[in-house]
Amino acid sequence: MSATLSLLRLPHWLKNLFLFAPLIFSKHLFEEGYFWTAAQGFLVFSLLSSAVYVVNDIADREADRLHPVKKNRPIASGRISTLQGAGLAVVLLLLTGILASPLNTKFLATASLYFLLNLAYSYGLKRVILVDVFIIASGFMLRVLGGAFVIDVQVSHWLVLCTLFISLFLAVSKRRGEMLLVRNTEGYEGRAVLREYDLGVIDQMMTITAAGMAISYALYTVAERTVTVFGTENLIFTTVFVLFGIFRYLYLVQVKRTDDNPTHVLMTDGPMILNVAGWFVTCVVIIYFQELKTLLH
Repeated sequence: MSATLSLLRLPHWLKNLFLFAPLIFSKHLFEEGYFWTAAQGFLVFSLLSSAVYVVNDIADREADRLHPVKKNRPIASGRISTLQGAGLAVVLLLLTGILASPLNTKFLATASLYFLLNLAYSYGLKRVILVDVFIIASGFMLRVLGGAFVIDVQVSHWLVLCTLFISLFLAVSKRRGEMLLVRNTEGYEGRAVLREYDLGVIDQMMTITAAGMAISYALYTVAERTVTVFGTENLIFTTVFVLFGIFRYLYLVQVKRTDDNPTHVLMTDGPMILNVAGWFVTCVVIIYFQELKTLLH
């Protein structure tokens, strides 16, 4: 059971919280019907992403055995056989299909595209420079689009653009961490595509995507449609949390040299956790001020 749970990568379900962004910013967070539909979409993507991780671990089992950390993964270490892993992936896909069947066509198409892209990544595209980074980033993009489609709301173009930059920022930082691991681990060469990258270029990519993320989010908060929908310009103040988050993450990966797992960084760094919580609470208070005021009275 321990090996199976490890194979499912439950902590990585945190990434699927991106599905709730359209729910929050469409002003439907406190509407029960919308919330449970979004929650169902979250569960679908969570099971689907676990199936993707299992398939990827099967495809990477030989390479993972040479990795100083990934060698402990259930399939690479032999705690779960390849056949058992394949059976688990099939079960997860069947459960995903059952849960997704009542949901709308656009959401189903988005989830299917997510699975197919990751399948192509596991069996080939991970070896193509830059394409590998964009495939990783597309997973976050599809989560946000899926979150909008599942509750049938329009998502702001600025929010999509901001998500793109966040996704690329996290994907590039992951490659940077992998490169440092290769450099600092004797006898470990890492995946072939890492030899195509240069640390200086990676740092430039991180700078570009970080700047794009900050600018696109700031522009989203002051966009005419945003101000009209929320009836306030105060969302601009949440940009402080976004900037702190960017600076903190850059500090962690470039100065502290943390590992190559963005999810682990976001879940274990105290200031980052407090910052994300502060951003979320501030956004909810600003967006739902009138609703909260009514509830309190």
